[in-house]
Amino acid sequence: MNASLQTVSGPLPASAVRGPVLAHEHLALDLTRGADSAATLTPGHRAAITEELASLRAEFGLGLLIELTCRGMGRDVAAMARIAADSGVAVVAATGWYYEPFHPAELSRTSAERLARTLVGEIERGCGGSGIRPGVIGEVGSHGDRPSEPEARTLTAAALAATATGLSVATHAQFGRGGLAQLELLTAAGLSPDRVSIGHQDLLDDPAVHRELAAAGAYIAFDTVGKESYQSDRVRLRLLLALLESGHADRVLLSCDVSRHGYLVSEGGMGYGHLFRSFLPRLRAAGVDEEMIDRLTRRNPLRFLTGRDGADDGPPEPGGGRADGAPR
Repeated sequence: MNASLQTVSGPLPASAVRGPVLAHEHLALDLTRGADSAATLTPGHRAAITEELASLRAEFGLGLLIELTCRGMGRDVAAMARIAADSGVAVVAATGWYYEPFHPAELSRTSAERLARTLVGEIERGCGGSGIRPGVIGEVGSHGDRPSEPEARTLTAAALAATATGLSVATHAQFGRGGLAQLELLTAAGLSPDRVSIGHQDLLDDPAVHRELAAAGAYIAFDTVGKESYQSDRVRLRLLLALLESGHADRVLLSCDVSRHGYLVSEGGMGYGHLFRSFLPRLRAAGVDEEMIDRLTRRNPLRFLTGRDGADDGPPEPGGGRADGAPR
């Protein structure tokens, strides 16, 4: 039986995703709890976002986008559904809690078990009465080398909900730090490491940590590609090649983490397509072949979401294909 994904439009066979996957993006969010008024993607940006995704579908065959805006981040699953329908790109929505500065006040009084029940409710019945069900738990976060006590509870809740529902967990590791502690906590709560993606590892210039996470079975997310103010793509390329050369190609996920409107192409930013237009050509120039590119950009994220290698039913169609499997 073919593995299935839960998208904002309903279940989708993983084998229907014939083109690449963006493993960590945002389509609708609001992170203005601090002083950063630019950290938004609002209804006013929806047309530009839709146009970008439709263009990537036409040019590169973009088949799926994993949208990791969770509770407390301005999540709007109805907006995601409209963007998916209008762009032709399938979208997976998320649930969970971000890192501590974005936690609602009531989390300080709630056990991990009760938080897990909240997540399971969304996964089984949909977000906020919308009927739109999440297909992944994330981006559940921490900052620093070890999660704070509230972050430990929300990460534990994510692991409990994941084991109860069969979903995978994607984390936010602030500036790439704390990934080993996150994995320790998640697996201690019963989650298999191969259902975990540790976020923002391209911001951590520490190949030994990447190897240790991958050897444990977790996915390593190089998911801020193009964010040069945080890390240069030159360093990202070096770190990625080191991970591939150490034999961990099956544990890599790639994305750009568009998390503010200034990153949109319409506003002069790198856009969701920076991975395809800039970074992957540099990876090819470094000697990485198309089979490996397909593994990194399609087969790995599908396996992460489903936990099954059966997500891969053959090579992608030349030039990509529609998310529903029909020709473009």
